Amino acid sequence: MSGGGSLGVGLPYQKFIGFALEETRRRTTLTPHPSQEKFKFIKPNDDSTIFNALSFSAPKIRLLRSLTIEKKNSFQVLDFAAFSEPEYDLPIFCANVFTTPAQSIVVLDLNPLYDTTVHKDYKDKYYRNIMPLVQKYSELLPWGGKITSESLRFFSPIVIWTIFESTEHNHHVLRSAFMDYYKVWLELMDQEIKENNKVLIARNREEQHKYLTWRAEKVCYSTRTIFNIENYTL
Repeated sequence: MSGGGSLGVGLPYQKFIGFALEETRRRTTLTPHPSQEKFKFIKPNDDSTIFNALSFSAPKIRLLRSLTIEKKNSFQVLDFAAFSEPEYDLPIFCANVFTTPAQSIVVLDLNPLYDTTVHKDYKDKYYRNIMPLVQKYSELLPWGGKITSESLRFFSPIVIWTIFESTEHNHHVLRSAFMDYYKVWLELMDQEIKENNKVLIARNREEQHKYLTWRAEKVCYSTRTIFNIENYTL
């Protein structure tokens, strides 16, 4: 196993995004999202920090957006998410990674719109057939420790929540997990049937906003303190 290396430009996260965009374009047409214009005005608080952000939409995809932040020899951040249109109750794809030269903190998930401990039908619909994913990576990316009950409501049965040493090997494993999880999300998207019930559509939209509110309060704080940015909105 390789030891931890420097955090120079090109650490895997741009490759993660490149893979996701390429795989998405194989299945659908991406167009720039209106929020893309806002990114032109986002500036880091210091000259040693590099910021890259993209956002797209597509048929069935309400928002696909990526954010990477790098402070040379200090830290890197990956924040990648994909939301379906509210006519579909598809889980939200999410990859959050914070990396220093010593360790990486990771959350990778297909976040459920509805609490899977309560909505068994939703759990069966989306997760029953993909449980081998978490089994595949549970030893390679072990559980990162206790999390709050509030956060558990937003995590799925296949969530990867882990803290590991920043080595080439471990980042290779993480990239493999990212690729597997995102391909599964795209496959689920392809299978989705459009909902016509306006009540259910409104409910799906509300659940997406609940997730975004939780992320803004619990997950994205460190990102917002580095940059003068507003929360992502749908």
